[in-house]
Amino acid sequence: MEHLKEKTLESERVFDGNFIRLRKDRVVLPNGATSTREVVEHPGAAAIVPLTPRKEVVLIRQWRHPIKEVSIEIPAGKLSEDEDPLECAKRELSEETGFSARRWDPLIQFYASPGFCDEEMHLFIARDLYVSDGRPDEDEFVEPLVVPLEAALEMIETGEIMDAKSIIGLLRAARFLEMEKV
Repeated sequence: MEHLKEKTLESERVFDGNFIRLRKDRVVLPNGATSTREVVEHPGAAAIVPLTPRKEVVLIRQWRHPIKEVSIEIPAGKLSEDEDPLECAKRELSEETGFSARRWDPLIQFYASPGFCDEEMHLFIARDLYVSDGRPDEDEFVEPLVVPLEAALEMIETGEIMDAKSIIGLLRAARFLEMEKV
């Protein structure tokens, strides 16, 4: 795969925000030409498919400013510096849903949008839920929504769930549970 690699000639930090950073890279393409790449640097995130004993999923409704609408999603949050993804997942589950879990399994890791962003997403399934004392951050307004897993999968088909991490997480969780039966 060496023949597909691009070589970075220089990088310039363009923006350094609270949540993300943006850099502009000048690169040499595999054919020798040069080009510019704009890269969003993201600390990474963890997301959770929380499942009740009755195979219900705890989703959240949350306003998403970039798309100007309420989005139905699985709970998730960004990693703090050097934070273990599972610890982030546990914190976010409690903060966003008011639940904690006794049983955790990793589902999958993926890059959210590698064409312009380095965000790596870590997905977990959380089971054996119990009520915790977690509360959302002061600047976070979420509303939990509990639905059967099959209904959540249908919400993907109807376009009610359009968030990529949620689609990947729910589909992967369904497959994970199928494989456990085998």
